[in-house]
Amino acid sequence: MNASRKNIGFLSFGHWTPHPQSHTQSASDVLHQSIDLAQAAEDVGADGAYFRVHHFARQLASPFPLLAAAGAKTSKIELGTGVIDLRYENPMYFVEDAGAADLISDGRLQLGVSRGSPEQVVDGWRHFGYQAGEDDPSGAEAAREKMRIILRLLEGEGFAQPSPRPMFPNPPGLLRLEPHSDGLRQRMWWGAGSNATAVWAAQQGMNLMSSTLKDDETGEPFHVQQAKQIRAFREEWAKHDHGFEPRVSVSRSIFAIVSDEDRRYFLASGDGEDTFGLIDNTRSVFGRSYAAEPDVLIDELRHDEAIAEADTLLLTVPNQLGVAYNAHVLDSILTHVAPGLGWR
Repeated sequence: MNASRKNIGFLSFGHWTPHPQSHTQSASDVLHQSIDLAQAAEDVGADGAYFRVHHFARQLASPFPLLAAAGAKTSKIELGTGVIDLRYENPMYFVEDAGAADLISDGRLQLGVSRGSPEQVVDGWRHFGYQAGEDDPSGAEAAREKMRIILRLLEGEGFAQPSPRPMFPNPPGLLRLEPHSDGLRQRMWWGAGSNATAVWAAQQGMNLMSSTLKDDETGEPFHVQQAKQIRAFREEWAKHDHGFEPRVSVSRSIFAIVSDEDRRYFLASGDGEDTFGLIDNTRSVFGRSYAAEPDVLIDELRHDEAIAEADTLLLTVPNQLGVAYNAHVLDSILTHVAPGLGWR
């Protein structure tokens, strides 16, 4: 087990539903509570507040207003996404919005992006006005090309010919997008679902974000396959001179049972085994959940090879249970589990 300190944050899908038992019955509820949870997570000592992005769903969708608002209400915690589906994005607007949100947070954004996950609607990104080639039906290559453009733009080099009659005076030379945030280029993460896309991320000079779902490439347990993916990423990274050390995150559902309320919610959740199946016609493996008393959790997590390989652990939280309970979930891990594993 790698005993080095882990960055520990939460990942929220931002679910909302008009159900009487849900603490988030509307989009307004989930947006305001997401900001409050980022602040609460900072207060209990967590390192990151990350938000999922899903379109056409009763979940969080437009990340940059949320990240900017959370950045204005917090002072230390990292703020990120896991992940933004680039098929839906205009690279120019993306870079402008990201630059503004990063400056508001004083350089705390950690942006996870990728081709995205299975959608709520058929080719939803086409409704946003984007297309892909006939040989790219899923839009995967279109997303990667947008990523290449975004990375170039984030370098901050001028590329646009200034008008000879501008409304306002220009600095000399070609113009770049503004506002520009120095350092954001090194805080871009690629959400990789396979070993090959992890290697591609390393070639592009992006950090690796690996979730609880990946292509089943060997039939081995999820954490073993994910650890191999991380090692492949690092081996490829070592072949390039990107000028900084990469980070790697993994996501897990981990609940420390320390109260009767925890027992009611999670002790018999029945998710203690990996799940194998077909997603978008690809054989995939979905990682298990962990729910147990702290001493049992510590013993189980010692054997998770992928967590050992990663420097960042994102805890998926049940956001519909409310800010106070989710702050308790985070605090329980930080207080009762992380020290026993050398993470704190």
